[in-house]
Amino acid sequence: MGETLIRGAEVVVTMDGARRELKGADLLLRDGRIAAMGPGLDCAGEVIEAQGCVVTPGLVNTHHHLYQTLTRAVPGGQDALLFGWLQTLYPIWARMGPEDLRVSALVGLAELALSGCTLSSDHLYLYPNGARLEDTIHAASELGLRFHPTRGAMSIGESAGGLPPDSLVEREDAILEDCIRVIDAFHDPAEGSMCRVGVAPCSPFSVSRELMRDAALLARDKGVMLHTHLAENDEDIAYSLAQFGCRPGQYAEDLGWTGEDVWHAHCVKLDRAEIDLFASTRTGVAHCPCSNCRLGSGIAPVRAMRDAGVKVALGVDGSASNDAGSLIGEARMAMLLQRVRNGADAMAAREALEIATLGGAQVLGRPDCGSLEPGKRADLAIWDVSGLEAAGAWDPVAALVLCGPPKAKHLFVEGRQVVRDGQIATIDLPRVIETQSRLAAKLMG
Repeated sequence: MGETLIRGAEVVVTMDGARRELKGADLLLRDGRIAAMGPGLDCAGEVIEAQGCVVTPGLVNTHHHLYQTLTRAVPGGQDALLFGWLQTLYPIWARMGPEDLRVSALVGLAELALSGCTLSSDHLYLYPNGARLEDTIHAASELGLRFHPTRGAMSIGESAGGLPPDSLVEREDAILEDCIRVIDAFHDPAEGSMCRVGVAPCSPFSVSRELMRDAALLARDKGVMLHTHLAENDEDIAYSLAQFGCRPGQYAEDLGWTGEDVWHAHCVKLDRAEIDLFASTRTGVAHCPCSNCRLGSGIAPVRAMRDAGVKVALGVDGSASNDAGSLIGEARMAMLLQRVRNGADAMAAREALEIATLGGAQVLGRPDCGSLEPGKRADLAIWDVSGLEAAGAWDPVAALVLCGPPKAKHLFVEGRQVVRDGQIATIDLPRVIETQSRLAAKLMG
């Protein structure tokens, strides 16, 4: 793979154990890892000049629905709460197919890469018209992002009292069989893995109690992680109390859905006991602030979670409920919402950046990512703070969250350059966007 030298960065934000910030430092990348850090390094390969730039670990996105980049700003769903929004979008999603999923994944992952993201999960819980999980896996490989797709599922359709059309639900035995298939075919547990697969029933209100339990047993037998939506809004809590006789946290614990190998999306409505449960079991949370605002779900108790020791990361959520895919934007929103809820000193810019980088790696079980240290994977974002957005900023690190820039200048994943001078370097993005527009127009028709 050769070597690349990142030379003369204004600041390198390491996110190491001491949270060091190195001024005027170089980074040497070799064979997918960070080989060395410090001043005056030499390199036989390419040199990237980083004067006027802040270098951070690559940002980590822990919750997304990439297929939704084809259905942004859909009329009828723009001003709805979660359940009404889903009922508007499900019939549209039912008309998608494999090409829709592949192209929407390329667009969504490219958008993430430009916002500094090097590792993304995806929660794909519907498979219309022959679509399969590998449609998104191949897209991530083509673009060059580290990927953690999860095999989602829905099994309770409208005829059984659920929200999705019956055409979008699957038999539970078929769901488990396909989970085994994709894990065996694509999951790589090794250090430096570019693809790990998780098991992810969509939500407690879209599958049976039995499938939730069986999914947990299967995931642990296969050594993969578990993911689902939990405690997203007041409707979610009311449903859990009415149908299960308990709150979502208790339901999750009863079915084996707590532990270091589990992370839940949203968790806006966790109460004190649930926060303590997640802290004691090392259960992770994917905080999705922009989507929570867009759907009127509320402000997640991130400050209380962090103070209790819960592992918290960020997610952009699906582009039909955000409707953007900027991970650095999510870091800023996370910080601002905690200040709205708890006061101006509730979250600092550096803490928000930590949640977006190291926090995401911890939630996804990736100790090889999330910080810049010799031996760690060479996943990093380079941000030019010499331009308009940060002009006049006294603190270039805080400026990333407080004022920008909103896009990375360069992005490296496993030592390979995915973004160069603010442009995607691995695919013909304009052509992909053209295809995306054609597919979206077909869905509208």
